[in-house]
Amino acid sequence: MTTYKGLDDLLDSVNHQRLLAIDLGGTTGWAMWDNGVITSGSINLVKKQRGKRFEGPGMKFVRFDRWLRSLPRLRLVSFEEVRRHRGVAAAHCYGGYLSHLTAFCDTQDPEVPYEGYAVGTIKKRATGNGAAKKDMMISACAKLGIVPADDNEADALWILVLMTEAEGLAWPGAPVPMPPEKVKKKKKKKTTLRRSKGEITP
Repeated sequence: MTTYKGLDDLLDSVNHQRLLAIDLGGTTGWAMWDNGVITSGSINLVKKQRGKRFEGPGMKFVRFDRWLRSLPRLRLVSFEEVRRHRGVAAAHCYGGYLSHLTAFCDTQDPEVPYEGYAVGTIKKRATGNGAAKKDMMISACAKLGIVPADDNEADALWILVLMTEAEGLAWPGAPVPMPPEKVKKKKKKKTTLRRSKGEITP
């Protein structure tokens, strides 16, 4: 049973449609759907505060957790599900951010469901190319009427597009057009010369 602190909480739980899309990383991109209003941005979680000469490696996770807890009540969270990383350090950091995100969702009352979207799925929805580069993802945001600050925000916006489509929600202004399909290059057939038996070659 869910207990509400007041009438505002009750109305919020019934009417809210807040979806959060996150591109996890040292600079985390985010995009939120709040009853048809879209906000987005990116936050630097590894930047040291002025006056602090040293801080432990766990501070980036502390900042991430504080940011999550500053958000309003959420109904659904989606993130970029990365399976391959450039190195061990990157894999450890991603795992840390993901652990804090899922722990946050699981400890809410009621719990917030979460899901991951594959990197290729996000890129293909945005550009038609599952291996699109960062600049292509940023350029694709023109179709959304938004100019992202960086590729992290761009990725989060396209995760949000997938979320709204899965939830049957209309993107503000106009539906997001599908990208052109990537044209596959036809492989040239190799021609092999066959010699007949008894043929004398010079």
